[in-house]
Amino acid sequence: MSRAAVAVPADLSEALSVVSGAASTARIRWLAAPTSAAWLELAIRRPDLLLIDHAHCERKAAGVALQLMFRYPAEEGLAQALSPLAREELEHFELVLALMRRRGIALRPLRAPGYGAALSEVVRRQEPLRMLDSFLVAGLIEARSHERMALLAEHMPDAELRGLYGALLASEARHFGIYWLLSEERFGRQVTAARLAELAALETKALQGSLRDPEQVRMHAVGVSAGAVQAADTAS
Repeated sequence: MSRAAVAVPADLSEALSVVSGAASTARIRWLAAPTSAAWLELAIRRPDLLLIDHAHCERKAAGVALQLMFRYPAEEGLAQALSPLAREELEHFELVLALMRRRGIALRPLRAPGYGAALSEVVRRQEPLRMLDSFLVAGLIEARSHERMALLAEHMPDAELRGLYGALLASEARHFGIYWLLSEERFGRQVTAARLAELAALETKALQGSLRDPEQVRMHAVGVSAGAVQAADTAS
């Protein structure tokens, strides 16, 4: 495993590789299946819950970056890549909180959808495989956030929320690109890509199910397109 510092280029186009898709103007190559229209419909109906959950997601994402820095303090280049990422996540957290305050929405606990816990369970415990999986799981969560924010930026009737999610797209894309580069630098492209394909299939399974109750709308609630779970079974 290489210990060389990770150089994060300004242009992450190769790592991000966004192509067109039927469900959204942005289909992310990292993801094994696109989000369903059902998720989008319910998210549009309950923007208050979506904002509360979004705030929690930004806070948790900052925590993940900090946790990795503390877990691998001697990993050269890691702090330089993840410290700015953590700060940006907290800036987004504060941005969402400010918007919520303007709308009279209080931050409160929400029942977690189980998505994050399901992905944590598949992270291997032995190093250095734990490091690889931790990077890729964090990246997959960022990629799913990016994909769903792109849907909201395109379809949300509320102009202010369309602007919010549109403004966050570039940074969300950069975040999952950074996690890819951290992985590729240390483990090589072939190993990284192979494990990413496995984890992407498991990420799709974590989102399987029908979302019918608007009270359960979350940024990472269940909701992937028809046939996605069968495709994930084939890939895994």
